[in-house]
Amino acid sequence: MRSAVFLVPGSIETRTGGYEYDRRIVRGLRELGWRVDVRELDGNFPMPSRAALDGASRLLAAIPDDTLVVVDGLALGSMPAQVEAEARRLRIVAIVHLPLAQEIGLDPAIAARLEACERRALASVAAVVVTGAITVQTLIEYGVGRDRIAIVEPGTEHAPLARGAGAPFVHLVSVGALTPGKGHDVLVRALAEVSHRNWRLTGAGSIDRHPPTAERIRALVGAAGLDEHVRFAGDVDAAKLAALYDAADVFVLATLRETYGMAVAEALAHGLPVVATATGAIPDLVGHGVHAAGLVVPPGDVAALARALSQMLSDPRARQRFAEGARRVRERLPTWEQAAQRMARVVAATK
Repeated sequence: MRSAVFLVPGSIETRTGGYEYDRRIVRGLRELGWRVDVRELDGNFPMPSRAALDGASRLLAAIPDDTLVVVDGLALGSMPAQVEAEARRLRIVAIVHLPLAQEIGLDPAIAARLEACERRALASVAAVVVTGAITVQTLIEYGVGRDRIAIVEPGTEHAPLARGAGAPFVHLVSVGALTPGKGHDVLVRALAEVSHRNWRLTGAGSIDRHPPTAERIRALVGAAGLDEHVRFAGDVDAAKLAALYDAADVFVLATLRETYGMAVAEALAHGLPVVATATGAIPDLVGHGVHAAGLVVPPGDVAALARALSQMLSDPRARQRFAEGARRVRERLPTWEQAAQRMARVVAATK
């Protein structure tokens, strides 16, 4: 039986796209017959305390020689000394969702320090898995050989077609924590420019992860006079998220940077028309031309997002056409089983 140890920072049940990816891959490998042992590191990564680093050192040192160890990049990139100390006797594979220094809103000095740490850590590992093709070039610039990089994109859960709000307004749904990188400020400003008020927006995602951003977004909503139109539901469990997708008419995501775009893929799996930004794999997911599943605009462009939303909200026939495009896309979305099979091939080949 093949086996692996997965190291993640904090609880693997944390509700973010990165942790969802880790959970799904672990589950998929187990379904393929692998024995997978999940070990949870201190939750302070990628800004670990001395105690968190010491704990990581002890955990790695206790793993037997020649074990395959898959480490989430949120942890790996910020513990280069610990990785270097164990890399010769362990087969370490990194999963990089987003290079640490590319997180939106970082202080430049902190970003520079994180980049230097991640470069060191990645230089020691046997292989690097990235969750989107957009990350490959960054890692090559970090000095990682292309032959050590494998792309394992996320899968998508098969889902029923959304039935919509069934209300006299268009229900917009967005999924993402209120953090600087998710572009909620851009979304609120764009919605304020839309002349139609035939919509309601529900946002799902943590409102506690970055309190200054959450406070700023609430202030923007109030200043724009949109309190009756915008609701942030906070973190929701899988059942509530599924219900939210089912009650949606349009999915919107104003994110500033993604490596893939899992939330967009999930929306497409429900047959929802999409308004989103051109980052990660989102343009490829949504498509182009007459068979597109929605509208894609440049990240951070308030005016372009406002125009796209206006078109989607004012033209029921356009919404229907994009929904038909989404239904075509959902039939060819990769599955989590395929993602796990790809991951299994990559890590099994690691020397």
